[in-house]
Amino acid sequence: MPMEPRDRKLPEDRRELFRRPMGRDLGENELIILDNGSKLVTVGDVVSLVVRKHGIVPFLSIYDGRTERHEMTEFSSLVKESGWEEIEVRNPPKMITAELIEAVKNAFEGKAHIIKVDGEEDLAAVACMVLAPYGTNIVYGWPGKGMKLVTTDEQVRKEAEMLIEMMEEL
Repeated sequence: MPMEPRDRKLPEDRRELFRRPMGRDLGENELIILDNGSKLVTVGDVVSLVVRKHGIVPFLSIYDGRTERHEMTEFSSLVKESGWEEIEVRNPPKMITAELIEAVKNAFEGKAHIIKVDGEEDLAAVACMVLAPYGTNIVYGWPGKGMKLVTTDEQVRKEAEMLIEMMEEL
């Protein structure tokens, strides 16, 4: 089922379902396994910065300029100083917007490979799990715990689709 670009909001009573991490813990010392030519997506400022500092260029990076509710400008600065092309999308907290979905779809079709989120990028990993080709490595930050790695396959896509179906369409 293709993911329709509609605004969706996470209802308060379903937040618990989204607190269970998908994938496995990924240590910084393991990042080298990602540099294997497969598609790599990073979600979050710290994760995107750490991966770049290891000389790995993700296929797609999604960030919002914040980490754990604090301004985090190091990755933002790197993007600007390097002159990398980015697209900015609106995505308020606890939401997956049509704009974000379109930007992720476009990235996988070869358009902008850095998405700056005005709002919060927390749920972007779930959208990527649905939209990314099988075999894509998605690395996202897990607050206070480090990095998580999910490699997309049919099971991951089904689980992510189930989570998205639990969100309210606006």
